[in-house]
Amino acid sequence: MKKIKIDAYALLEKIRAQKPVIHHLTNWVTIYDCAHVVKVLGASPVMAHAQEEVAEMAQIAAALVLNIGTLTPEFVEAMKIAALSANNKGIPVVLDVCGAGATTLRDRKCFELLDEVRIDIIKGNASEVARISGKKVRTKGVDATPVDQNMMEVAKKLARESKCTVAVTGAEDIVTDGRKLYLVKNGHPMMANLVGTGCMATSVIGAFAAVEPDLALAAAAALVCFEVATECAVKGASGPGTLKERIFDCLYHLDRQTLDRMQQVEG
Repeated sequence: MKKIKIDAYALLEKIRAQKPVIHHLTNWVTIYDCAHVVKVLGASPVMAHAQEEVAEMAQIAAALVLNIGTLTPEFVEAMKIAALSANNKGIPVVLDVCGAGATTLRDRKCFELLDEVRIDIIKGNASEVARISGKKVRTKGVDATPVDQNMMEVAKKLARESKCTVAVTGAEDIVTDGRKLYLVKNGHPMMANLVGTGCMATSVIGAFAAVEPDLALAAAAALVCFEVATECAVKGASGPGTLKERIFDCLYHLDRQTLDRMQQVEG
């Protein structure tokens, strides 16, 4: 792996110009933050969950984001309906496997989604993605636990088998479609003390996937933008509360010079 530069700003400009609709069926704990981060980027979030309207809503969207953080069986059925509609339209579907490895229900519902609809991007932390790849690991609620695996190889294998892009978030993010691989080394440890950073990152990935067909590049660029903004936000934050407030402002003000100077990507 060697240090590379990706043109994350060009994709951010596309989002700001096109204002794509990003349909969410997401985590109730972080739903406001997910909507807000998408809006700050310049896209248009919609949070529609009812089975009676999700198929229709997906038809006006440019990407669909699914997040099982606060799942119920009924909620997952709505996700399937929305995803099938998105598949028929040909827009990308992003699945945050939030908490996979914590309970049997979460594992089963993730596997159902992967079996019954086309998922274009799987996103999770190391233990979540390892569990989805079939490894016998446990997740501590929605927090990652140590995984005694080569996560680059786990991610590449899952991407090839599922014919999708896989994004593994952590101190170093891994993004791969089974062929290309990016390591994103931006971000800050304080992100782990703030509820919702993982969910927001998934929503940002959805916005970038809406404007870039190379989904590995889209996911890597999304993480660069979100994490560079976080690094900028930390400089004026006194703790996690002010950090979240500042992340939105720093995302809104992101410019090419900042992204090109601060991004830390290997490929």
